[in-house]
Amino acid sequence: MAREMQRSGMFIEQNTADYENGDAQKNLDDDGRPKRTGTWVTASAHIITAVIGSGVLSLAWAIAQLGWVAGPAVLMIFSFITYFTSTLLADCYRAPDPVHGKRNYTYMDVVRAYLGGRKVQLCGLAQYANLLGVTIGYTITASISMVAVKRSNCFHKHGHEAKCQTSNNPFMIIFACIQIILSQIPNFHELSWLSILAAIMSFTYASIGLGLSIAKVAGGTGHVRTTSLTGVTVGVDVSGSEKVWRTFQAIGDIAFAYAFSTVLVEIQDTLKSSPPENKSMKRASGIGVMTTTLFYVLCGIVGYAAFGNDAPGNFLTGFGFYEPFWLIDFANVCIAVHLIGAYQVFAQPLFGFVEKLCARRYPDNKFITREHAVNVPCCGVYYLNFFRLVWRTAYVIVTAVLAMLFPFFNDFLGLIGAGSFWPLTVYFPIEMHIAQSKIPKYSFRWVWLKILSWVCLVVSLVAAAGSIQGLVRSLSAYKPFQTPKE
Repeated sequence: MAREMQRSGMFIEQNTADYENGDAQKNLDDDGRPKRTGTWVTASAHIITAVIGSGVLSLAWAIAQLGWVAGPAVLMIFSFITYFTSTLLADCYRAPDPVHGKRNYTYMDVVRAYLGGRKVQLCGLAQYANLLGVTIGYTITASISMVAVKRSNCFHKHGHEAKCQTSNNPFMIIFACIQIILSQIPNFHELSWLSILAAIMSFTYASIGLGLSIAKVAGGTGHVRTTSLTGVTVGVDVSGSEKVWRTFQAIGDIAFAYAFSTVLVEIQDTLKSSPPENKSMKRASGIGVMTTTLFYVLCGIVGYAAFGNDAPGNFLTGFGFYEPFWLIDFANVCIAVHLIGAYQVFAQPLFGFVEKLCARRYPDNKFITREHAVNVPCCGVYYLNFFRLVWRTAYVIVTAVLAMLFPFFNDFLGLIGAGSFWPLTVYFPIEMHIAQSKIPKYSFRWVWLKILSWVCLVVSLVAAAGSIQGLVRSLSAYKPFQTPKE
């Protein structure tokens, strides 16, 4: 048996001599796999990378639909729900005991250990459909940010009324080329450096957006900004039906903005076993959710104060600001870099699932299982697997092509989020906690956990309805070969 020794943040070198020298035990975990090195710091970076997406810049729009009272309240409620259910899921990483039980390496493994049956397949369908959708959505969003840099320079040169239309497709191709290279990182365990970089980028562009909003409020420039306790006004800003649909969509956007359960188990599987993984993961989840909530509340509230009921969907790519153009450019570059890292955080679990499935089904196929050692100057030995190279490259190409064919896919992503939020973030963690703790049926704790689950189901359903209405509107207004709306 060969152990894996980390030679750098990205490359893995395997060395069998250490086993011959009797060093196997201290380099292996309790289940015989290579020893993990992740800490609550790296886990926090993964969570922040997964959670704080460029959607933080659209929260001003969500607050504008809900108003000063409901907007911040909904943000706080869903931050608590996300943290609470993430702690439940963290305790289920090992089964049956959360500290000394058998490790489960994926979300499906956890569901199989506690619930079993068809729920395992339903979990896999919800999780991997969500991961696929997110990677397509990130391809679109990253290209929009890249295009925004070019458009910002155009507006600065030719004036704000100039028609600075640019195709997103070349930038999607650039993004895909970068992802093809990064996708060859073998697994989630080697992503910590990329997640830390992406987390720094997310802090940077969120801070820039926040700073520009504060400057806009303090300067009092432009037309009078209308805000209210209840958000956009029926009969003035929107019709009655539009108010309802937008409210549904805003609640869904906020709920999904916190969700990281699709990758929580995979993140926890990178943590070293001492201190216990569930303890480190709870700490990381607390830091991740707390940090996210701080930025969400600040960007949402200050953004609403800056733009009022006319808040754009994204005030950096949607040109809520034009100047200083160089700062807008830098912020959009940070968004693109962050999404490069976030794409990998969401793609790696899907890559691993397919590769492990194929290895189990075709154990004698050398194309799938054989590793080829390649010496990389200054980095050590990288083990190349041809199946991994072909499959991951094909996946990135397919997601890029789908992004180019369906530039309005982000509207569809809301529907995918609605379909996966309830089962992955709420239902499965609660059901597994009930099974693990053997909570008596109809006891007080059982009842309020069930009520929480049903309330979140209703949120998913109304958000799905809002997403469907938005998708229909986008399809009816869609004109091919034009830059999609941010």
